[in-house]
Amino acid sequence: MGVIVLLIAAIIAIGFVSKNKVVKYGQGFPSTSINNTNLDPLTVEAMRAKSYPGSQLVVEQNLGQVSNYNKYIVSYKSDGLKIYALLTVPIGTKPAGGWPVIIFNHGYIAPATYQTDPSSGQYASYYSAFSENGYIVLKPDYRGNGNSEGQPEGAYFSPAYATDALNAIASIKQYKDANAAKIGMWGHSMGGNITLRNLVVDPKDIKAAVVWGGVVGSYELLSNWHDPFYHPSAYELSLRFKFRANLVEKYGSPSATSPFWSAADPTNFVSDIKAPIQLHYGESDEEIPLGFQNYFIDKLKKAGKQYEFYTYPGDNHNISQNFSLAMKRSIDFFDKFLK
Repeated sequence: MGVIVLLIAAIIAIGFVSKNKVVKYGQGFPSTSINNTNLDPLTVEAMRAKSYPGSQLVVEQNLGQVSNYNKYIVSYKSDGLKIYALLTVPIGTKPAGGWPVIIFNHGYIAPATYQTDPSSGQYASYYSAFSENGYIVLKPDYRGNGNSEGQPEGAYFSPAYATDALNAIASIKQYKDANAAKIGMWGHSMGGNITLRNLVVDPKDIKAAVVWGGVVGSYELLSNWHDPFYHPSAYELSLRFKFRANLVEKYGSPSATSPFWSAADPTNFVSDIKAPIQLHYGESDEEIPLGFQNYFIDKLKKAGKQYEFYTYPGDNHNISQNFSLAMKRSIDFFDKFLK
């Protein structure tokens, strides 16, 4: 009888420990731990614990052939929301296993004026360069951007946009012409931050990443940064202020010693990144500080990660003057790891 009582007590204890499992905040920061049921959705561990099933891509509009690829407006599901995206598919003999893929994470564009398929500007020359070189390109609109459902929550103080990109990966893996084992990711500016977060949340699916002028600094650096060209609408600003203000009220201002901000900061999980990374930066960039790049590169070096870094003297945030060179380097990099 006594053995049975002890056995029951042990089972109850195991159940209690399992239910209240303690998860430490990542690697290399303060030893503070919290109950995993209370993880804020912005933390890397919480994002890793979440599922990103995506959905079948639905063709909303066939835009026809452009150059040597076909172009479509498609939609997929993310957190139950209908997210629109631009899809390009090469024309020609499909490689064994399918076409390699680039998930294209665009930078900030006012959500109300964002276009899924711009005739010019808004990254038209960017995604077309990848498309013409034998890649399926999927460019998510993110929630609240253009016709996508939901609110434009932003990328830094909400996991929303990173979630939409992760569901884009899951969706393209279900596409018949795509090679699910050869997926790369490209990001510019805000899209660089989304790419970085995706790299640490889902290290296995992204095989190579390229970032141009990326917001890849710590939360402490982010909190002291002001982009002079960022002019959101009052509605959009109220949303983003709400997310940030709620976090600051609950956890305090971003700092390197804060357990929460350390747990939310993807740069603290660089050691988990599997993909090689290529970085590009215009030295006259008036929007993104060089310090963001230097901080991230220092993290990559210390973690022994594979990376390349190119700077362009006198060039701007979009690397306009050296666009052809930067794009050639980007395509060559993806070719090396995805073809």
